[in-house]
Amino acid sequence: MAPSADRHGYWGQPTSTLDWCEENYVATFYIAEFWNTVSNLIMILPPIYGAIQTFRDGLEFRYVCSFLGLAAVGVGSWCFHMTLLYEMQLLDELPMIYSTCVFVYCLYECFKQENTISLFPIALLIIFSVSVTLVYLQWKEPVFHQVMYGALVACLVMRSLFIVTWVYPWLRPLCYTSLGVFLLGFLLWNIDNIFCNTLRASREKLPSGVGVATQFHAWWHIFTGLGSYLHILLSLQIRSTYLKHRPI
Repeated sequence: MAPSADRHGYWGQPTSTLDWCEENYVATFYIAEFWNTVSNLIMILPPIYGAIQTFRDGLEFRYVCSFLGLAAVGVGSWCFHMTLLYEMQLLDELPMIYSTCVFVYCLYECFKQENTISLFPIALLIIFSVSVTLVYLQWKEPVFHQVMYGALVACLVMRSLFIVTWVYPWLRPLCYTSLGVFLLGFLLWNIDNIFCNTLRASREKLPSGVGVATQFHAWWHIFTGLGSYLHILLSLQIRSTYLKHRPI
């Protein structure tokens, strides 16, 4: 996480439980973490387009929800990194749980009849989401949120690998690309956390245009946003193949 030597700006003293490695209020007085903010565009604009296209193609509403869920994460993350306020942190982190639950439902219910709604998995995912929310509101420990989110992602990875290994092996390139891009973002997220002091020191010595490339949390947004978008396309392709629709 970031050292405390940061400037103050429009949104005042940070109240979030996390303050990332990007220096605060350097680019503009109105945005706390500029690059961590604008990098969320990849999680906002493409998913909105995906939701519109999915709706126009008459595909199941669950996939419209998947795209809109990813866009909601992008909007929440934008607000969080722009302000570093606790309320905006929740607007970022809780939709990560909710949208990933939608991804889980889509992927685990992909071999059902068209427009079938399975109430039992929906109930389980709602109970999980509500439980995580209530615990996290009381126990403001970011690691708890990260572990819960990681558990959901692990469910997606296991299900995806099973499907492309035993059911639709021709979808392996899309699956592996989605997973690889996401994991690259996760690697950069960890580097940004562990080596923050080193990265900040390097940015003081590097030209500003080069130093931007070391904003690894912003790269985490870009790669996980792209990886998540590709995952929705994979889920859509699996579903469409099963229902004998044309490829997406």
